[in-house]
Amino acid sequence: MNEKEKMINGKLYDSGDKNLYDERIRCKELCYKYNNLSPEKSGERKELLKKILGKVKSNYLIEQPFWCDYGYNIEVGENFYANHNLIILDPASVKIGDNVFIGPNCGFYTPQHPLDVDTRNKFLEYAFPINIGNNVWIGGNVVVLASVTIGDNTVIAAGSVVVKDIPSNVVAAGNPCRVIREIQPEDKFRFER
Repeated sequence: MNEKEKMINGKLYDSGDKNLYDERIRCKELCYKYNNLSPEKSGERKELLKKILGKVKSNYLIEQPFWCDYGYNIEVGENFYANHNLIILDPASVKIGDNVFIGPNCGFYTPQHPLDVDTRNKFLEYAFPINIGNNVWIGGNVVVLASVTIGDNTVIAAGSVVVKDIPSNVVAAGNPCRVIREIQPEDKFRFER
């Protein structure tokens, strides 16, 4: 396996590999162009996001600035919206469902660094996927770590750090993020703080 294959398959890989470095630079150049486009140029912004992201549907918007490592490991569903300052570190796949809204200053981090200092100092790391279901609302300043799945119809409260899977149809909050309660029919007419 080459380093990219190791990376995508959750194996220990050399993040300093020349080919991976070149792919990151290519992606960062595209993100730079995206982040410096006028907000009035919505068509150009959308087309540039198509070049950055691995898979998109027809209706999506990521407010500027936006940064990611590779882009090709990111898949976003229909009716996707992310507010300012989204960061997705995507050595592993990040799959985001339909009707997902992400608040400002959020981060999705698939890399994991070894605890052993000698291994870590050789720029060796792992990467594990993140999966976000449909109809999820993620508040501002949320961090989602590797190997996490968030179920459908769930709300993650602002400021949460999601380190473990969160089921469908719940409100979750905190550091570490945990389920606060199930979403109820009467929630149709209220919002969470």
